[in-house]
Amino acid sequence: MKRTLKQTVAAAGLAAALSFYALAASATLKPGDTAPDFTAQASLGGKTYTYSLADALKKGPVVLYFYPAAFTKGCTIEAHEFADAVDEYKKYGATVIGVSHDNIDTLTKFSVSECRSKFPVAADANAKVIGAYDAGLPMHDSMANRVSYVIAPDGKIIYEYTSMSPDKHVENTMQAVKQWAATHKAQ
Repeated sequence: MKRTLKQTVAAAGLAAALSFYALAASATLKPGDTAPDFTAQASLGGKTYTYSLADALKKGPVVLYFYPAAFTKGCTIEAHEFADAVDEYKKYGATVIGVSHDNIDTLTKFSVSECRSKFPVAADANAKVIGAYDAGLPMHDSMANRVSYVIAPDGKIIYEYTSMSPDKHVENTMQAVKQWAATHKAQ
């Protein structure tokens, strides 16, 4: 089957875009890396405050998840799933924080409606946290990719998962938290 020049160029462009995406998607921080410390304006149950990763880690592991935009279909599904799982994370000493490029006013509404006032969401409008965690969307670095991390109290990343589908983020991070808890019971 002969390809036209237009088809060949389109196929080459698609291949280049997919290669770039694969490269960018694999650029996230990996287990064993030190999690960049950050503070950010956050909202929990409609109340804003300054979230500190260092302070959260003093209480136990942190599930840090990045998502592209509040009130979009996939991000709403993911927020609901994390909200439903918060009590189980707490059983293992873990807390959850979501981060996106949205402004704090949007996230204040999102924290109540979609996060069901169960966990905070932090505003990263300038994408500093997104950048520090290599969690930007390919070719749109100011917007977060769907990336989840589990960070141990010592500040080390113990798990990372990247997928635009919201389906496995809670399941996978919960498994990592349970594994961490099982090895740290005596401490």
